Order: sequence, then C-alpha cells, then structure tokens
Amino acid sequence: MEESAQPTPADPSEPELPNGAAEPEPEPASPVADAPASAPEAVEEVPARSAPSKGAETNADGWRPYTMGELLGEAAEAAAAGGSEYADGNGTGSATPERSSQDNLQLSSHHDVAMDLINSVTGVDEEGRSRQRILTFAAKRYISAIERNPEDPDAYYNWALVLQESADNVDPDSDSSKDSLLEEACKKYAEATRLCPTLYDAYYNWAIAIADRAKMRGRTKEAEELWQQAIMNYDKAVQLSWNSPQALNNWGLGLQELSAIVPAKDKQTIIKTAISKFRSAIQLQFDFHRAIYNLGTVLYGLAEDTSRSGGADNSPSDLYSQSAIYVAAAHALKPNYSVYRSALRLVRSMLPLPYLKVGYLTAPPADDPIAPHKLWERSQFILNHEELQQVNTSESAPAKSNGLVEKTKRFIKVSVADIVSVSTCSDLTLPPGAGLCINTTHGPVFLVAESWESLDGWLDAIRLVYTIFARGRSDVLAGIITG
Repeated sequence: MEESAQPTPADPSEPELPNGAAEPEPEPASPVADAPASAPEAVEEVPARSAPSKGAETNADGWRPYTMGELLGEAAEAAAAGGSEYADGNGTGSATPERSSQDNLQLSSHHDVAMDLINSVTGVDEEGRSRQRILTFAAKRYISAIERNPEDPDAYYNWALVLQESADNVDPDSDSSKDSLLEEACKKYAEATRLCPTLYDAYYNWAIAIADRAKMRGRTKEAEELWQQAIMNYDKAVQLSWNSPQALNNWGLGLQELSAIVPAKDKQTIIKTAISKFRSAIQLQFDFHRAIYNLGTVLYGLAEDTSRSGGADNSPSDLYSQSAIYVAAAHALKPNYSVYRSALRLVRSMLPLPYLKVGYLTAPPADDPIAPHKLWERSQFILNHEELQQVNTSESAPAKSNGLVEKTKRFIKVSVADIVSVSTCSDLTLPPGAGLCINTTHGPVFLVAESWESLDGWLDAIRLVYTIFARGRSDVLAGIITG
C-alpha cells in the first residue's frame, strides 16, 4: 500500500459480490489532494454496476435493467443454450437456427465502434478471457435488441453495463482502450436515460463510468469537468432514489476528488458538501463502514487544510478528533481491513483517550429532567464503548478518571445497551439550542448541544457506538480507546 499521511477516499468500482461470498478487502484509492506523504488512505465504496434494479419488470420485448451479476448469469445461461454457436463466438444464443442466422446478418451489417472495442478485449487471465467471451456474447444480443427496437432503454442500459464491465477486463497498462470502452458506455447510458429519464440504475452506473474516466486524468481541467458530470449524475440518481446510501457515498467521493482540483477559494464549500453527503449516507445505514471511514478522511483533510491556512469554523484539533472517531468506528465494524488499521495507527492518539468523545452539553438535573431552564447546566460528557456519562459541571479540561466525579451529586448516565434511538429534538420545553433526545428503555434523556454542528458530531458518535454494540464489536472499540 502506498504510504500517505492522510485518509483518502474509497473507490466505487468493486464488482458486486455473489450471495454468500466473502467481502474482499478494499484496495486503497489515490491519496487525497494535498495530503502529506504519510496520511492513511481511504477505501472507495460502492461496488460498481451493483445498484439495486428499480425496474425489475420486463418490457414488451422481454428485457429489463440488470445488475452486472444478473446480466452475466443471464448471458451465460443463454450462451449455454446456444451450444456450439457460442463456443465459436458466432451465435446469439437463440434456440432456433433461423433466428440465429437473422441476428448474425444484422450484426455483420451493424458497424459499431463499441462492438469493435469489446472484440479487442481478451482479459488478462483465463478467468478474464472466459468472462469476456460472455460479455461479447451479451453485447451481440443487445445490439440485436436495439436494432429490433431502437426505443428500448433497458437494452441500452444493459449494453452499457457490458461495455463498463469490459473496461474492467482490460489490461491495466492499456488506459486508452479502457477509456474508450467507458466513453462508449457513457453514450449508451445517455441514450438509456433519454429514453427513460427515471432509470435510476443508469444514472448511478453512468456516474461511476465518468468517475473512472476522471481518475485517469489526474488533476487536470478535463478531470475537473468529468468529476462535475459524475456529481450531476449522482445528484440525479439520489433524486430518483433518495434512500440510496451507495449513491450518496459516491457523491461525497466525487466532491472530495473535485475539491483537490478546484481553486482554493471553492475548496471549503465543496468539502462541506461532501461531509453532508457522507453523513446522509451513514444516517440511512448506520453500519455503512466505508461511508463512515470516508467521512473520517474528508475531516482529516479539512483539518490539514485548516492547520495550514486557518479560517475554518472548527480548530484543527477538533477536526482531527472528529476524524479519529469515524476512523475508529470503521475499524471497529471491519477490523480485518488493513486500510482501516493503517489509518487508525495515525489518528488514534487524536482521540481523547481513554474515551471516544469528550465535550460539553447542556443538561437538566439528573433527578429532574423537566426542570426549569435556569436549572440546566453546561456540563462535560464523556462517551466510551459502554456509556454516555455526565462527568462534572466545570469548564476544566477533560477528567481522565471516574474517581474525579463528584460524589455528592447525581449525574446523568446512559448505558449504550439501553439506547433505543437517538435523534434531534425541537421540543419547545428545552432550553434554546440544538436539542438532542436519547430514547432509552428507561425513558427519554434530553440534552442540548452547543451548536447544530456540534449536535451532528454527538448524534453520529452515539449512533456509531450503539451500532458497534449491536454488531457485537464493542470489544474491538474498547481495545481502541483503552489500549
């Protein structure tokens, strides 16, 4: 793994896993912009071509949009049905010789640069060559389908998937061939979305194809334009399917990459938008470890920028500490990922050890949760793998031992095991500010954060600790913060 000093974003180009398959360790992407030479590297999320198929029903011609795994399975079955025709690379998988001859005639008269590109891909090993033969077979079927019905968006979508998957099969040293295949895939996605503007899968995978093209161009003006196009398509995908954490995560990654290219005056705005996309992805899926980790990387990058130039709302130390929380949570959820382990080694010391988070919240007396506002006090709270606890009412530095807790006064304590839900709260009976409600098996606990930004940090931290507990990983988190 390339050594770098900052967590960097994860790549959404992994193929979808078949059911029951073990998830492979993600490969690190290129370091985030302006990262020092020793920053931890982020992992890109979202398996490409794996968006859930929205239009599962077949159309009048018997086609429907597939995920890549479905498409390959369907094509392989059709190829097997075609017998020796497929083995020779000449058939279309039809069970009838008459239909096969007709399709071959159509294919021979259909001069298409995309088909030429697919035919030029052989795969780098026997598995790749076998996969490419299936993809070539599938491409012929979709060309025939489009010639029969040029207004079929699903055939264009499926053809684009074939081109995009073929690009992954290209020899890594042949960027030009890969780029040409991706460019052709983008054209097919454009046609599919023109014919069916609500085809979520097409916008999602189109954005991934554009992002792959942008990565080949480094930090150039052309790359900037491609990242902007990818971001627009992720935006459209989220509009069509607001509950897609994968699309939101990839949107955040695209923004993070774009921030490395744009002028400095635009960078912070883009970074803050990326943070909001990662956070939205996590709120939809609390154990989405890649979005959790990517949020840590973007906060680390913001901390680096702030330490060099200043001007952010938060101090660099606060941002580093926030970054460390997300990296630690991602590692706790996926402790076998070496990328997460490497990043954790860099940021662990930035946590308020032996706690995960230490900060201030305004709280009522422990024995009177509906006390008048004047009795609420700004108090220090600590969060670890087991509980959220009020420590003291002073403005002093974080206490390192529960032995320092005052013995004559009751303090609020919330066990992670008792948490039912955590949410913002706009109850008018609370003091002014950013309200927080922790529903527990013993009833609700109401607190008020110092700002809405601070509230986001508390919400995420408490939810992550609970998610780690629910996934049976509290011991991993305990090892991180207690050493």
